[in-house]
Amino acid sequence: MSIKDWPSDDRPREKLLSKGAAALSDAELLAIFLRTGTKGYSAVDLARELIQRFGVLRQLLNANLETFCEGQGLGAAKYAQLQAVLEMGRRHLAEQLQRGGPLSSPRDAQSYLLMQLRDLNREVFCCVFLDTRHRVLAYEELFAGRIDGATVHPREVIKRALELNAAAVIVAHNHPSGVA
Repeated sequence: MSIKDWPSDDRPREKLLSKGAAALSDAELLAIFLRTGTKGYSAVDLARELIQRFGVLRQLLNANLETFCEGQGLGAAKYAQLQAVLEMGRRHLAEQLQRGGPLSSPRDAQSYLLMQLRDLNREVFCCVFLDTRHRVLAYEELFAGRIDGATVHPREVIKRALELNAAAVIVAHNHPSGVA
């Protein structure tokens, strides 16, 4: 059955327009991106199959060109579109902070740091230097390590905070394994 034959409340695009993007499943969001299915598969069926194959949406989004194109109905054009969408999302988040918006909650800081650290393949220790209103002055990866560790020198953190005249500092490090 074609998506056009579904009740309008069940169609991903119509559901997004009436209830907002947050109301959609990963498969429904991916189906909107895909736009069309393949012979015998609706866009939603194809999206569900891709999410099942990759495990989670993030794995699909992080796939390289070769791995991505192994999926049914996927090619270099869809890969390029997906990379463009991801970059627009990154730039949107970065622009919000560059406009002077503060990191006013732990959730804001977490979102900002996830954007910066999520896809690194080595461990880094970073600092977010803030002004008195908790606006970002700078984000810097001060120490880089191997896959399982990074050596940190506190005096360098303090030195850089003083150079930037930071009123506050958020320190963080990632785990390339994905374990927080």
